[in-house]
Amino acid sequence: MSESEAPRFRYTAELAGEIETRWQAYWADHGTFHAPNPTGDLADPAHPRSGAPKLHVQDMFPYPSGSGLHVGHPLGYIGTDCYTRYKRMAGYNVLHPMGFDAFGLPAEQYAVQTGTHPRTTTEANVQRYRAQLRRLGMAYDERRSFSTTDPEYYRWTQWIFLQIFNSWFDRAAGRARPIDDLVAEFAAGTRETPDGRPWAELSAVERRKVVDGHRLAYVSEAPVNWCPGLGTVLANEEVTPDGRSERGNFPVFQRSLEQWKMRITEYGDRLVDDLEYLDWPEPVKLMQRNWIGRSRGANVDFPVQDDVIPVFTTRPDTLFGATYMVLAPEHALVTRITPEAWPAGTKDAWTGGHATPAEAVAAYRTAAAAKTEEERTADGKVKTGVFTGAYATNPVNGARIPVFIADYVLAGYGTGAIMAVPGQDARDWAFAEVFELPIIRTVAAPEGFEGAFTGDGPAINSDWLDGKDVAEAKAAMIAWLEEHGHGRGATTYRLRDWLFSRQRYWGEPFPIVYDETGLPVALPESMLPVVLPDVDDFSPRTFDPDDADTEPETPLSRKKDWVEVELDLGDGRKTYTRETNTMPQWAGSCWYELRYLDPENNKALVDPENEAYWMGPQRPGDCGGVDLYVGGVEHAVLHLLYARFWHKVLFDLGHISSFEPFRKLFNQGYIQAYAYRDARGVLVPAEEVVERDGRYFHGDTPVAREYGKMGKSLKNVVTPDEMCDQYGADTFRVYEMAMGPLDVSRPWDTRAVVGSQRFLQRVWRLVVDEETATVRVTDEPLDVKTRRALHRVIDGVRGDLDELRFNTAIAKLIELTNVLTPLPTASREAVEPLVLMLAPFAPHLAEELWARLGHGDTLAYATFPEADPAQLVAESITYPVQVNGKVRGRVEVAPDTAQDEVRAAALAAVAEALAGRDPKKVIVVPGRLVSVVV
Repeated sequence: MSESEAPRFRYTAELAGEIETRWQAYWADHGTFHAPNPTGDLADPAHPRSGAPKLHVQDMFPYPSGSGLHVGHPLGYIGTDCYTRYKRMAGYNVLHPMGFDAFGLPAEQYAVQTGTHPRTTTEANVQRYRAQLRRLGMAYDERRSFSTTDPEYYRWTQWIFLQIFNSWFDRAAGRARPIDDLVAEFAAGTRETPDGRPWAELSAVERRKVVDGHRLAYVSEAPVNWCPGLGTVLANEEVTPDGRSERGNFPVFQRSLEQWKMRITEYGDRLVDDLEYLDWPEPVKLMQRNWIGRSRGANVDFPVQDDVIPVFTTRPDTLFGATYMVLAPEHALVTRITPEAWPAGTKDAWTGGHATPAEAVAAYRTAAAAKTEEERTADGKVKTGVFTGAYATNPVNGARIPVFIADYVLAGYGTGAIMAVPGQDARDWAFAEVFELPIIRTVAAPEGFEGAFTGDGPAINSDWLDGKDVAEAKAAMIAWLEEHGHGRGATTYRLRDWLFSRQRYWGEPFPIVYDETGLPVALPESMLPVVLPDVDDFSPRTFDPDDADTEPETPLSRKKDWVEVELDLGDGRKTYTRETNTMPQWAGSCWYELRYLDPENNKALVDPENEAYWMGPQRPGDCGGVDLYVGGVEHAVLHLLYARFWHKVLFDLGHISSFEPFRKLFNQGYIQAYAYRDARGVLVPAEEVVERDGRYFHGDTPVAREYGKMGKSLKNVVTPDEMCDQYGADTFRVYEMAMGPLDVSRPWDTRAVVGSQRFLQRVWRLVVDEETATVRVTDEPLDVKTRRALHRVIDGVRGDLDELRFNTAIAKLIELTNVLTPLPTASREAVEPLVLMLAPFAPHLAEELWARLGHGDTLAYATFPEADPAQLVAESITYPVQVNGKVRGRVEVAPDTAQDEVRAAALAAVAEALAGRDPKKVIVVPGRLVSVVV
């Protein structure tokens, strides 16, 4: 039927748009989805859910780009909206907010290209996202929305930074404590200063340096990831496995620079151990464990000339087999231990063809700096290195062993130095073969085994360890090292301290200034926020991407009238210099779950009562946190690890009651799409491609189809705006939820959306006459069979919604609609539950039908249908009847039939198969089968 021939009151995209706009305005005008707090500005004792059990559900909030949302972006948002709408109707006080992660590189890069201030483009992008999400009918509490770029938001980001800066980690207590407690311990003499002098004998500057060396946020000159092409340093997590920047794909080099860092490593054990409290997907937990990389072993001291090289090893039992040492090329001791001339007898293969050790080391360092971490650590590559000219002493046997530098050892892992035991390590074996170094086995390998043996076995060639198994030998060696002062048992981590400086403009300013000593000074809370100043040039100085020998220059450093500032910080008015780096984009997303709880509080990060209500532990042993957190698995390490760290510091300092931010995590899948290329390999717009006889054409040109992530670069973007125009928001919502399980990726197919529209049209027709717009529902009771079908669907839909199985819930609603459609009348007994169950998926249509059914208020707080248990009992049970293990008949009986009656009916059903034989045994398995043995 053409559109002109369609009945006047059919549910079309045009009618859907009118209904959706009207109900969106109603929800906004009435504050329908406002969630009441226990206390403060958002408390509302008259709210229909005040005092109800709470539910805090949160999405990983988006970065608002100028191109807006495509249909892949809102998959998780629609899922959480369906879930929270259901839970609100099921009696919960639901907090479901949405904010925007708006600092970061894309807006800044756009500003550099166009000259438009990042704030201007960011605010425009946020408004576009808000409009798109509103059009999709999202039930957010808009009072709690914010952008991380709002000064009143990043005021508290800066406040949290100050809490971290003014804290230290007490290893004895296993938690963060205020820095003033540390100062008090030094002053009282209960904690020794680094050089052993009494605290009172230290100058004011010396004391500050001692204290700064313990802070959880600190400035350090250390190896960093320098990206000349971006003009900034990057955290390890922002560098791809092939050694390039995630943003821009520029080369990244190891450089030693002074930067802000955070001691996330102090929380390594808790970040690993507390994963046990979390209801997270196991693959995500595994990724975090692997990233943290906790290893237990020993620190061993190897004397070298007048220095000591500390080495961490997980296999101290193999020390007798250490025949050489290897340092990372960037190791701080390399220059100091390198002699002026080669020692007598140095092998030619060890020198790299250079006249002096210093020349050899310098040349190798240059070559190593040009390699990616992946290239340096690849298992299959030929091992390279150069002798430093220095020898170390193996502490267990006094052996003199050469010290090399090699790129397969990284400065950022362990101590940046290894004791090489080629008999028990494949990489060491390969290196030893190239440089003709001794190989001594310290663990007995199976007979005939060749190469490095990494398995278990008795210790050999190890003096007093011989015969012990690996675990026993490890313990004995650690005890020996500690007794003789050559080392100690230790735990190390792959995790590095978090690099927290960015040489960017569009980020949170640090609440830090520097005085005449060059040491950092925290600004008082009364001076927050430190507002990001306007500048004319937003770009950091960038360089030739391949030029590693460059220095950062930040945009803020050029704002001289902002950098130099006169302040009175308690000791008179003085000139200070502001920190000109900004915080990384991750800063604002480390704590946003807390600001949702109390967004209008200008006196505290969050009111303790509100935090305890929404995120506090619910029972003994509960970690607390957001009840359900939904987002992509790509954030398994970066965002989630950083957020957990900040949360734990705030917990240690007594600001919050939960020690984990996200109690339950759900990773949604992705919507992917087909893209098309012509014979030249050039992408063509997907919407212009047609299929003919199983082939694809762009005009008359054949094109090849490929499958990938939806995006502008592949010319295959479909926007939710297009879908809302063509079908309506509710149809789009139903289609996305019906495509498949929420945690599974699936291909987008615009042609299939019409199926969801037809389903909603059938529901509309159950209630509304398409010719007259009159309500056609009657009060006639359902027949027994239909009533049972209704309650089976109610029971199934509730179970599906509780477990986020939206696709199967929709399938059940379609099944119920198909049952009701042929009936001569539409009974209110079935239609009203159907409309209420449809509400989470198609909320605008459900509201409209609910109103037309005579209800005067929103259904947002109507009671979700509950199944009558009596209607779920089966009318009959079919028993298969086996004779000697083979099914020979079936009997159908009432569910409450006594076993004797079941037995008699079963025997009657297989009388022909028994052929007059008397059964030896008749076994009735209630509800399942009858087994007859003859």
